[in-house]
Amino acid sequence: MEIFREHSKIFKLLLGLLCALLLPSSRLTASEAATYISQDELQAVYNEVNTPYKYGVVMKPPKGMLADSPSVFRHGDMWYMYYILQDGSGYSSHIAESKELLNWKYKGEILRRKNNNDWDGQQSAAYAALQDCRWGATNAIEKFDGKYWISYLGGELKGYETDPLAIGIAWAEDPAYSGEWNRLSAPVLRASDADSRYFEKLTLYKSNIIWDKSETLGAPFVMFYNAKTQSGYERIAMALSDDMRTWRRFGSEPLIDNGSGLAGDPQVVKMGNMWVMFYFVAGPFGKGGKTTAFETFACSKDLKNWTKWEGEPLVKPGSSYDRIFAHKPWVVKHAGIVYHFYCALGDKGRVIALATSRDLRNK
Repeated sequence: MEIFREHSKIFKLLLGLLCALLLPSSRLTASEAATYISQDELQAVYNEVNTPYKYGVVMKPPKGMLADSPSVFRHGDMWYMYYILQDGSGYSSHIAESKELLNWKYKGEILRRKNNNDWDGQQSAAYAALQDCRWGATNAIEKFDGKYWISYLGGELKGYETDPLAIGIAWAEDPAYSGEWNRLSAPVLRASDADSRYFEKLTLYKSNIIWDKSETLGAPFVMFYNAKTQSGYERIAMALSDDMRTWRRFGSEPLIDNGSGLAGDPQVVKMGNMWVMFYFVAGPFGKGGKTTAFETFACSKDLKNWTKWEGEPLVKPGSSYDRIFAHKPWVVKHAGIVYHFYCALGDKGRVIALATSRDLRNK
């Protein structure tokens, strides 16, 4: 009996060591365990959001222009897409509508390229804000303070994303409004701000603002955006606001950092108790590799600590129209189908394409 007890103790000890090796979370502190995300959890998210079926190009720009950065939402019984056009001198922002997320009709311009000496006189690239970020829910844009809001990339110099760029805010009384929106007079975040961090001293890019009604970080509005200090090093950061007008940066380090490559254009949704950030990665991969861009994601349980998915991309170059880049995501789930809109660069120029979780090409 004594020998049995000793063998039992040894067995339990070996089992504990094996669990410690196989289950990293068992070696974490209580606070670390609360934010720990396992590979099984990441795999489950990947299985849910994966879009292996490329539907094709859904938005082409006018001749001589580039289309970029879709953001898609539902209002009433219609779907709308904000997207940006580049005319060689700068960005302007536009809106299109659809009944079923596949066929899109142009509606109008919502932020024009002013072509003057204002801080945003040459660049005005808009993105939807305060979308219902609950995965698979309404996908509607929510109203705050009696208004609908967008954030936008603004700049005073001509060219393609000519540094420096800052982040502005605009509003309208109808999210489907196809005329000029009302802009706040000054940018809400600049690279030159006193609280600007070491990785964002040159330019701020695309922003995505969610309404976190639980105020996980102590404020209702959370902005995710990518920024750089030097060319080729874009990282994703975060800022907070209580009123959509005044913003303060959160934390001293980037949320997503891919080293010498780019991490950009975040879109954040809530999936159960998990926050999921869609974003793109760009850079030369592998020895002597060509520069490319693809879509991926990261997960968080507290909005501060993010675990990157390192597996197969959600969307990657492969078709003729996205053979160079497949990047700048906007992802929605509707009626059981995941729709992944992105900017594609290939034989049709820079266009907006769609990949889905179910094959809709013969629909």
